[in-house]
Amino acid sequence: MNRRKFLAGAALAGAGAVVGKGVGELISPGFIAQANAKIDGIQKSSFSTTEKITPYNDVTNYNNYYEFSTDKYEPAGLAKNFRTRPWKVKIDGLVNKKQELDVDTIIKMATPEERIYRHRCVEAWSIVVPWVGFSLSELIKKAQPLGKAKFVEFTTIYDPSQMPGQRGGVLDWPYVEGLRMDEAMHPLALLCFGMYGEALPNQDGAPLRIVVPWKYGFKSAKAIVRIRFTDSQPVNTWNRAAPNEYGFYSNVNPTVDHPRWSQAKERRLGEFGKRPTLMFNGYDQVASLYSGMDLKKNF
Repeated sequence: MNRRKFLAGAALAGAGAVVGKGVGELISPGFIAQANAKIDGIQKSSFSTTEKITPYNDVTNYNNYYEFSTDKYEPAGLAKNFRTRPWKVKIDGLVNKKQELDVDTIIKMATPEERIYRHRCVEAWSIVVPWVGFSLSELIKKAQPLGKAKFVEFTTIYDPSQMPGQRGGVLDWPYVEGLRMDEAMHPLALLCFGMYGEALPNQDGAPLRIVVPWKYGFKSAKAIVRIRFTDSQPVNTWNRAAPNEYGFYSNVNPTVDHPRWSQAKERRLGEFGKRPTLMFNGYDQVASLYSGMDLKKNF
């Protein structure tokens, strides 16, 4: 059983199904990001892996994006006309510089880098993607968080008129994720607006997402419209849906199984056999962030 079947069953039984909140804002017809929009001035990064990159067509046609569909093969088509311009991102909470920024202003904050990262889904499959963006810390520093800000919360757009998956209660919309401040400030944490040298396709989180390569994929929020700094740990969407299965930290950990499947191995998309899963997805440089923590308890 996978997450889709689990939640579908829960919805049918009336257990855990939560009606989406708020009313979708009316958005004027705008720019639709094209997957072939090249990004200029991309620099290489020492953080990149040398592993074989997963083909573009695989990454853009196999997506967990429940705002559009619980079927991995449907978001590419359903997101085709998703409008990503105009697009504003609200930055608020415990910061000196509360503001609302145009996404293109954010994109120009720092030099774009290609980060070839391993990406491990909690469902035990993986891909290798050449993301484009810059360290999330660049944006955080410009926001000037207060000393009491301990966490960063990310909220995805809520727009059922464009996102058919949000018309149902499979999850509590809008999608919310969060990081501890030191996690968000780690140079590996990426504020991402492209991949394969081009603007992000809609089905992969356009126009702005985060990529946190040492955590399971659902921690990397897509289509972000709000970044809030807080002194309390955010309640992330999957933790709210199934708290015994999806924790706040959700670090890739082959020694801590999901209640319904093993996390010891993974299937790389396009390959038949399974490979061992690496602690922190192979990004050992983040281990010090969790020194002294019980990672089975804080899963």
